Amino acid sequence: MSTITSTALQTSYPPLLPNSFNANQPKTIRLYPLSNYTFGTKETQPEEDPSVLARLKRLEEHYVEHGMRRTCEGILVCHEHNHPHILMLQIANAFFKLPGDYLKPEDDEVEGFKMRLNERLAPVGSQFSGEGVNEEWEIGDTLAQWWRPNFETFMYPFIPAHVTRPKECKKLYFIQLPRQSKSP
Repeated sequence: MSTITSTALQTSYPPLLPNSFNANQPKTIRLYPLSNYTFGTKETQPEEDPSVLARLKRLEEHYVEHGMRRTCEGILVCHEHNHPHILMLQIANAFFKLPGDYLKPEDDEVEGFKMRLNERLAPVGSQFSGEGVNEEWEIGDTLAQWWRPNFETFMYPFIPAHVTRPKECKKLYFIQLPRQSKSP
């Protein structure tokens, strides 16, 4: 017959207790049904640049005059049949993009972004003139940040070590949608 003995490990450090269940939990994100919102079309806006090279040339001209370009885009989420959907803009029946745009050099980031959202998403026939920014846009957390180190198409989620003056910074923000769109 053998005897089993147990030895407890002892340490001078107190035990690490996990945080409570409610500690460091993410904020609640409410997703509302797609049917709560109205959608429309706007006049076709001509492409600013006929080619990618022309767009990069315009970026270079902007950089010389104003420095690094700042771009903000929004992630707006709703649900259809309990499946999440990200709302995007359809451009010329060719491709889709997130709502947002370049900021003016003098604009505050969040307030300038709200103005760009109003320009892009305001209902047709509204008299948005750049004043009276829709304070109801709930600009949330930054979900991604991309850097354009040179006048090229490539963007990275970091600034490469050899780059001291990036040409563009693009931020993607989560935007909490209201329960439903307002009637015109």
